[in-house]
Amino acid sequence: MAVNYGSKRIVVGAHYGLRDWLAQRVTAVLMALFTLIVLAQLLLTKGPIGYDKWAGLFSAQWMKVITFTVILALIYHVWIGMRDIWMDYIKPVGLRLSLQIFSIVWLVGCAGWAIQILWRL
Repeated sequence: MAVNYGSKRIVVGAHYGLRDWLAQRVTAVLMALFTLIVLAQLLLTKGPIGYDKWAGLFSAQWMKVITFTVILALIYHVWIGMRDIWMDYIKPVGLRLSLQIFSIVWLVGCAGWAIQILWRL
């Protein structure tokens, strides 16, 4: 019986590790800060919160850029999580690839829809 130690050890996976772990944390912090900014702006406004207040909040160009940046961070955050789920739990390669492609197409579509919504205000 052969025992593999040290450099002979077989490591599997795509070796994403620390980079993706850090990306998940950074994007989560970015989304949390954005949520606090939006809540602060809403709490500091007077009167009922309706469509006009929401449209006014997102009408400034700087807010649209920040919002879209957060949407991109959200999409990257979701992609890392979904990719890891597909890699961990879906063993047939063809099905896993199909699900990853579907996820990418869906997320790109969501980003396009976000652009359309933000710049239509």
